[in-house]
Amino acid sequence: MWKGNSPGGNQGAAMEETSGELMGQRNWGLEDASGLLAMASLPIMPAWPLPLVSSALTLLLGAFTSLFLWYCYRLGSQDMQALAGSQAGSVSGGPGVCYEAGRPSPGSSGEPGKRPRTEGLVSRRLRAYARRYSWAGMGRVRRAAQGGPGSGGGPGVLGIQRPGLLFLPDLPSAPFVPRDAQRHDVELLESSFPAILRDFGAVSWDFSGTTPLPQGWSPPLAPGCYQLLLYQAGRCQPNNCRRCPGAYRALRGLRSFMSANTFGNAGFSVLLPGARLEGCCGPTNARVRCHLGLKIPPGCELVVGGEPQCWAEGHCLLVDDSFLHTEAHNGSPEDGPRVVFIVDLWHPNVAGAERQALDFVFTPES
Repeated sequence: MWKGNSPGGNQGAAMEETSGELMGQRNWGLEDASGLLAMASLPIMPAWPLPLVSSALTLLLGAFTSLFLWYCYRLGSQDMQALAGSQAGSVSGGPGVCYEAGRPSPGSSGEPGKRPRTEGLVSRRLRAYARRYSWAGMGRVRRAAQGGPGSGGGPGVLGIQRPGLLFLPDLPSAPFVPRDAQRHDVELLESSFPAILRDFGAVSWDFSGTTPLPQGWSPPLAPGCYQLLLYQAGRCQPNNCRRCPGAYRALRGLRSFMSANTFGNAGFSVLLPGARLEGCCGPTNARVRCHLGLKIPPGCELVVGGEPQCWAEGHCLLVDDSFLHTEAHNGSPEDGPRVVFIVDLWHPNVAGAERQALDFVFTPES
């Protein structure tokens, strides 16, 4: 066997000498194999320096910690990807817009691939708000973000409550909300009835459809359905507000008007004889719609969640329009149009912290 002058050669010689001595001392049996193996390995595998072992363990622990934190982040991100619908486009249609069950809401593409981008925007805003403030007092908003009804029809009351964008769980659900729930705003609107009616007279027209739409009036939502908005998706319409000073003054005095939220609209809604809006659901159960009757001819009917009601001139109805509802004017042409002034108010059971969070998330586009 060739032996060099390298340290490895000296180490091999030492091993041969040691093994010779060991073999000459006694007869080794099979039971001594583990001991011999351990003794033979000692010269071949030198001990690692302690600082090197410590560094390796530190790096390994850091890698596992990073993987765990990444997993927690991904899990939290997936939990927040549930608020569906668009931020403003799909709620900007105004008082007369309905969301028919089983159909895409206005402003949405209807393509499955387009929805996650919108959900991501809403979820990012909600997480940003929670980081800046906290989740305190916003349990319903958080649960809504973790699993809203936007993608699958949502939990309803006997299948007749189907908000298209945002469903807050545990809110009291009834098609018609008691007037006392928003006593201040109801009384203010009813006391402003004469001024609001005068404003409508100043902007009214013959609704014949044979002439171009006058300034401020929106294209018909359906045959015989017109509207003039003072607020659209939480944004003031300055020209219309200037033309309706009494109505604008009443809106400014309301306590629960959703004036800083894309769910908030206010304006005149006109239904001509023979016109009908049916199979409709609003975008969220976080609001109620206040209907102030201005001109209510015979044959007009409002059915919400299967419960029929009728407007009365000078009086307010509070409607949870996340329930399926139908509006109809079954009167004759001589009766004239049905006219109501509609204002979107916060649901009385939505807490202040929840309102602030939803205002932050659904802020009107600039």
